Amino acid sequence: MAIIGALVVAAFVFSMNVGYTPLTPVEVITTLFGMGTDKQSLVLFEFRLPRIVIAILAGAGLAVSGCILQGVSRNALADPGILGINAGAGLFVMLVVSLFPSLPIGSIFLLPLLALLGSGLAALLVYAFAYKRHEGISPTRLVLAGIAVAAGINAAMIVLTLRLNPEKYQFVATWLAGSIWGSNWKYVLALLPWICLLHPYVYSKARALDVLNLGEQTAAGLGAPVEKERLALLASAVGLAGTSVAVSGGIGFIGLIGPHLARRLVGPQHRLLLPTSALTGSLLLIVADTIGRWILEPSEIPAGIVAAVIGAPYFLYLLARR
Repeated sequence: MAIIGALVVAAFVFSMNVGYTPLTPVEVITTLFGMGTDKQSLVLFEFRLPRIVIAILAGAGLAVSGCILQGVSRNALADPGILGINAGAGLFVMLVVSLFPSLPIGSIFLLPLLALLGSGLAALLVYAFAYKRHEGISPTRLVLAGIAVAAGINAAMIVLTLRLNPEKYQFVATWLAGSIWGSNWKYVLALLPWICLLHPYVYSKARALDVLNLGEQTAAGLGAPVEKERLALLASAVGLAGTSVAVSGGIGFIGLIGPHLARRLVGPQHRLLLPTSALTGSLLLIVADTIGRWILEPSEIPAGIVAAVIGAPYFLYLLARR
């Protein structure tokens, strides 16, 4: 965890130096101490730092959400994007944008609530289709139900794009591509309370996740209130994923890769796995965003596309192995 934390710090420092307006390490240091020019202060404090902080927070939220989903469902392929949770959040953001054209684009503190509502309804649909009485949630049914729900939601979003004017369409397209567009400290404040509330709660449930990972019958035999714990943890996963994608866009695969890498490093015990997943997710997203800003300067590749380029082959590798 210390090594991953050091890598997050290193990526943070490197990310402050790259972008459309490059800053040297000396310029970054002098600007941080208030001795930079007005242009350097504007670039660093108003555009670059909020974006980096959002990448760290959203990456941690998505990875911990994926870790919860994999633990509760005992499915190595569970992920907020694959299970349609991200698509549900995107649908509700798009519905408000298309049905209420007078609403200001990106109403900052409204977006997390809309995304949370949409992701919650998508998760309920997936849960309803995947759950079978006396058997619980089948890992195979969970993935299939998630893929089906995500496909239906994506189809609905394509229909809704026909109602959008060019300005609204550009906003939705940027959001769906997974561009960390919320380069503003207000977006950080919109996401931070959810991360600060849900992460400690999830960490307090590490032992419950360990028990649920043994299977429904074993967990019940050990005296765990299976349905209560499962619903609470699923709600936490939906909250983390929905509010994270609200300000970072439809970024997939972070919730899949982060927990897998963390599990290889620290093992399956969730008291170590959850914080390591958070660090790994933060590292992955900040690296993806930095690569997207740096590799084709002055053009920019959305972080969601970079994450998909990394995550899709890994997803296929997992499918081939299992």
